[in-house]
Amino acid sequence: MLTVTNRSPGAVLSATAVSRGTVPRFARLIYPLAWATPMAAWQTLFFVVPLGFLIVLTFWKVENYRLVAALDPVNWIAVYGTPYFWSVYLRTCAMAAGAAALISLIAFPCAYFLAFHLDKGARRLAVLLLITPFFTSYLVRVYTWQAFLGDNGLINAALQGAGLEPVAMLNTVFGTFVGYATLCLPLVVLLQFMSLVNIDRSLIEAARNLRCPPWRTVWAVIVPSARVGLVLGATFAFILTFGDFVSPTYLGGGNPPTLGILITDFTKAGNQWPRAAVVAVTMVTTLILVAFFAVRFAYKTRRRSHG
Repeated sequence: MLTVTNRSPGAVLSATAVSRGTVPRFARLIYPLAWATPMAAWQTLFFVVPLGFLIVLTFWKVENYRLVAALDPVNWIAVYGTPYFWSVYLRTCAMAAGAAALISLIAFPCAYFLAFHLDKGARRLAVLLLITPFFTSYLVRVYTWQAFLGDNGLINAALQGAGLEPVAMLNTVFGTFVGYATLCLPLVVLLQFMSLVNIDRSLIEAARNLRCPPWRTVWAVIVPSARVGLVLGATFAFILTFGDFVSPTYLGGGNPPTLGILITDFTKAGNQWPRAAVVAVTMVTTLILVAFFAVRFAYKTRRRSHG
């Protein structure tokens, strides 16, 4: 039986050479390097170069409200030598970690339901609905929450209609966490869902055949199998909330302050951009370390479970 192909003779010869291992070693090295170059260039242009400039800026000085190029560690000493900075830093870390844990706990039942109790058509619709909030500005969504959480907002109006006392929700830590959930919850649900939907169903069936209770099946089978997605979801939530400025300002009232608000305070106080750069570099370093150890933990655990 004859097979007709429209591939060019050169493509056929190249494919044959690759399959036979006759492609020169130099060509085999250049091919993946050529594909990786755009990503490396992008990372260098939009991350390494700005980060390098930010580090250099931390050593500059402000004289008469003007930046002066220098090589002086006075800004690091001034920022790190202030107990107020460390209290704000620890508070921001605690709030981001708490938000990541809380959002992950809220997202898990949603992702579990999507992965195990919906058919493919309903899943597509649910994923579309989860993506839809990202079509609007995060700032607009936060402003919308002000209409709900205000002293005269919709929630307090409903409480008063039910004969209950109004509750202060705007300009509080609770308001900040509502904004954090608005920012991160759809993304965390998607990451958890993509991990849960790829779990080997035979493992769950084996647990059921062994009469394992549903809660123990979730804890001993599903959670370890989806740990990579769970850890990455919590990591993204931490990263996004750690550097968020909008929710602590417009829903939390700026009190207690976070590192994002502290950067704004430095820039407004005598144009102290170098000190703001110190805070920014500290934040970037923290996030890089958190992401590194979180990813290492997730994939190391996965290798152990399969090894």
